Amino acid sequence: MHPILFFSFALPALLGALASLGYAPIGWFPLPILTLAGLFWLARNAAPGRAFLLGWAYGLGLFLAGVAWVYVSLSTYGGMPAPVAALATLLFCAFVALLPALALSLGARLASPGWQRMVLALPATWALLEWTRGWLLTGFPWLALGYSQVPESPLAGYAPVLGVYGVTLLAALSAGALTVIAQSARSAIPCRQPGVGACRQGIADLRSLSFLVVLWLGGWGLQQIDWTQPTGAPVSVALLQGNISQEMKFRPEKLDETLRHYARAVLSSQARLIILPETALPVFRSDIPRDYLAMLGDHAQGRGGDVLLGIPEDDGRDASVANPNGSARYYNSVVSLGSSPEGGYRKAHLVPFGEFVPFGFRWAVDMMSIPLGDFARGDADQPPMAAAGEKLAVNICYEDVFGEERIHAARASTLLVNVSNDAWFGDSWAPWQHMQIGAMRSLEAGRWQLRANNTGITAILDDKGRVRAQLAPFTTGTLSGNAQGRSGETPYLVWGNWAFLVLLAALLLATFRRVRRAHR
Repeated sequence: MHPILFFSFALPALLGALASLGYAPIGWFPLPILTLAGLFWLARNAAPGRAFLLGWAYGLGLFLAGVAWVYVSLSTYGGMPAPVAALATLLFCAFVALLPALALSLGARLASPGWQRMVLALPATWALLEWTRGWLLTGFPWLALGYSQVPESPLAGYAPVLGVYGVTLLAALSAGALTVIAQSARSAIPCRQPGVGACRQGIADLRSLSFLVVLWLGGWGLQQIDWTQPTGAPVSVALLQGNISQEMKFRPEKLDETLRHYARAVLSSQARLIILPETALPVFRSDIPRDYLAMLGDHAQGRGGDVLLGIPEDDGRDASVANPNGSARYYNSVVSLGSSPEGGYRKAHLVPFGEFVPFGFRWAVDMMSIPLGDFARGDADQPPMAAAGEKLAVNICYEDVFGEERIHAARASTLLVNVSNDAWFGDSWAPWQHMQIGAMRSLEAGRWQLRANNTGITAILDDKGRVRAQLAPFTTGTLSGNAQGRSGETPYLVWGNWAFLVLLAALLLATFRRVRRAHR
């Protein structure tokens, strides 16, 4: 391979692929920072155009290795022909990789070659474009750099203060500092040699090393802080993992068996709070016999508790009122039954193609066999659900990738709840990555979290994002345990992403000023 092609494409793509090992389930959290440092080193002298190619290659390697499960969803369970699904996965990863490409290109434009580019401009633009990826075209924040740092990395200590994108920024700054140190070691020019440039390099190295030490020790120190306080006694919980395969889940002949399975699991549990996964009951609520729901609610009420059901809802009975064109609306919902007043939550952030059809892409959905693929959005700001003496900030599946969208509910809650159906992604890394994302949400909010997932991973996480108990994926069972409700507000719950954005703006401003000063 020609050296230019290797260093411009193959090497950064390999670095991106290696970075995927820093996320769950492998979880080697230093790897994403080290590989990003390698990418910054390759871009240290690059023109904006070459920097764009470097960033795109790195992003392509990262997403092809890290979210290859998109193919499983499209082909195995979506019914799309294998070659078309492979091409769609490649095009999707190539498109998302444009954001890292823009980040490096913008960083190269902001600062000329030198330590200012490596330690200021590139980390700032990397964080800026990762934040942009979190909302552009409804957002795809999966594999944001900050997620790789929870819960083991000392940088996770900054999550309750700055959120996932703040952790991303600090990790990128760490990569930039490592790049400066590595560049100095490669040059091997001691500061005692004559020349102002050599001394400046030595000062930059010392500052970079000092910054790393202070940053990581500060994160470790922040991990020792309890931002929230326990409230009340722990509540007994039971999280049901039905392990119903995706190809069977929505088949009519499977419905009776599914209803019987969950009824047995609920009635055999003595927990005050029982939670079923997303669409555990795979028919509209209006089609389920009332005595079935009453039986589940009565059991929970007898324990002084509640049961949460993942169930689709429709408002077809009032379609002419709910929808001017007369068609029914469908919602991916969670409802509570039992001793508390009945509550509900309707999913607000829908999955493109899986739950709604983006304009102009009906042809793609027609190639797949995904049922219930056109849901309506629930209200953006739904309050916590009251159940079993707790206030539950509920989200459904993919929604917990967008932590800032449920800050209001988390602020008023005592527990976080996520119900999911990761069966769409088979035996891949997706369920493990999803639980790691959930760990970030617990850290940001300072709340325990209950995760009920159809095929796994069903788990109980504490307020530090640590897994207290879990079921093995692709097993049928009930995860029983206790969860401690907590109250109070982390700094992140108070100001959301604004602290990160202010810090990012200050960093970009400092970069701009230093570049202007250097050109005078």
